[in-house]
Amino acid sequence: MSKIKLMDELLSNKIAAGEVVERCASVVKELVENSIDAKATEIKIDLKEVGTRSIKVTDNGIGMDKEDALMAFNRHATSKLKTEEDLFHIETLGFRGEALASIASVSEVTLKTSDGTIGTLVRIAGGKVLEVENGDSRVGTSIEVENLFYNTPARLKHMKSFYTELASITEYVNKIALSYPNIKFVLTNNGSTLLNTDGSNNLLKVIKDVFGLEVVRKMVFLEGEEEDYKVNGYMTYPEIHKSSRNGIVTLVNGRVVRNQDLNRVINDSYHSYKPDNRYPIVVINIEVDPSLIDVNIHPTKMDIQFSKIDVLLELVQRLIKRQLHQMNHTPKIEVSQIQKSKIEQMNITLGNKESKEEEPLREEPMKMPFQIEEEETPYVPLKVDPFYEKEETHDNKTVNPRKFKQLYPVGIVHATYIVCQNEDGMTLIDQHAAKERCNYELFKKKLGEVNQNAIRPLISLTYEFQTNEFIILKENFTILTNIGFEIEEFGVSSVIVKKHPTWLPAGQEKEAILRILEAVIAFEKNFTVEKFNEKVATMLSCKLAIKANDYIDSQEVEKLLDDLEHCENPFHCPHGRPTMIHFSKEELEKLFKRSGF
Repeated sequence: MSKIKLMDELLSNKIAAGEVVERCASVVKELVENSIDAKATEIKIDLKEVGTRSIKVTDNGIGMDKEDALMAFNRHATSKLKTEEDLFHIETLGFRGEALASIASVSEVTLKTSDGTIGTLVRIAGGKVLEVENGDSRVGTSIEVENLFYNTPARLKHMKSFYTELASITEYVNKIALSYPNIKFVLTNNGSTLLNTDGSNNLLKVIKDVFGLEVVRKMVFLEGEEEDYKVNGYMTYPEIHKSSRNGIVTLVNGRVVRNQDLNRVINDSYHSYKPDNRYPIVVINIEVDPSLIDVNIHPTKMDIQFSKIDVLLELVQRLIKRQLHQMNHTPKIEVSQIQKSKIEQMNITLGNKESKEEEPLREEPMKMPFQIEEEETPYVPLKVDPFYEKEETHDNKTVNPRKFKQLYPVGIVHATYIVCQNEDGMTLIDQHAAKERCNYELFKKKLGEVNQNAIRPLISLTYEFQTNEFIILKENFTILTNIGFEIEEFGVSSVIVKKHPTWLPAGQEKEAILRILEAVIAFEKNFTVEKFNEKVATMLSCKLAIKANDYIDSQEVEKLLDDLEHCENPFHCPHGRPTMIHFSKEELEKLFKRSGF
């Protein structure tokens, strides 16, 4: 008897669903793309419980008749490819004919559609047609997917948290809205609107809806073409950057795509204009003959291959660098104008001290934006003779143990290296690395404290984020509360900080808080309090450390040495560089040929 048999159609659809329908965002993507291919000008996505309970996509496209409505749920049924040649000239977002069959096999689906004649209603559960009847004649299609993965519990069990799933959906809808500014997109979850574009075909308006007004104000238009490629879009000034690559949006013929080479060139074009561990916000649309690209690589249709990619990469790099060269990078001072009457009405106290009469606003010296410095590559430190101070004991108990023998400063070389001496020899201390270590251990300690001393700023600070970033941040409000922040939602995708820890750097609180919030967002995956504390402590310690060529007086030197002495590890900065190098008396005598003859 033959052992090889054809799979049951429902089984093959479930297997296909494993590739096509990975999560709720996959369902949204496939349904929205079908609406766009149906020439819709308005698309509404309604979620219930982040899509796990219900995903409903409604459009005003061309709709379908009864025969097509039933055929659409058959595997490999599509209206977008007729012949084999069409595969090499794909001009639609969907073309495989797998999506609806795969979705219907792992959920309960209700389809309402009409092409202007008699409407059709189809209900399917687990891939089986339960009901087909006439419906209303409103032109367009509405498809609702309920109880996703109800018959594949293993897939349901391994879905991410609600916040992660919602962030993934909003990220996709944001990008597809940028691809089609001529289409009105509305995204809601449990009745709350997350995105609402106007469909006016104004890309800059959509960028504002996605990234916020402050980003749009710092954007410039770029446009150019070369041989087979035409490129246009918007890029930010170098001072606007993010902690992740999510701000780089690449669109090809209206399709949201991923291409590592293209993303790398966009980021590298900003080299020397921004920190290397930060990423610009760039929205680029590429128009190209469909025959020169291949989107038939993965069922998600996100990955893409280009013919003549070198031409495209050179064009994108040239356009970005040309705009950067033409920009005026001199920072501008912006002084906030606050009415005196409002200040007088504020009853603000700092600690137990009443605030003094408000002084008139005045321009302060220009300060550069707070930025995370690039991590320096750790390396194996030099092997030097240990010079730990022996622990003093009294009644078999350790008293005031020292990590190293007391050092006596005698000078500073090149405003960078502190020269110290004691009876064992000479020690050189890197003032930046030493201060960085002291800051790091201080901030680690402060971040680990449950009850933080907090201060209320004169004016509450507001921050605007992308919707998907805001969702991640909102999920982790308790982390920020535990370290002394009072933070609340402020509008659709903004937060307001009413209190912050007292240990934040004076005069740089706003930028420091922004970096802390971005650190929370960056840990969307595998978030732990320990990783967060480590990231923030390292970031702030580097920023606030004394720099090379910074002058410090004798009192600051003594304070630095005293703080370093009390560190758990005073010999290395957080990046692994040595803070000090010791030269014994014997080594010095050998260097000067005073011994060994």
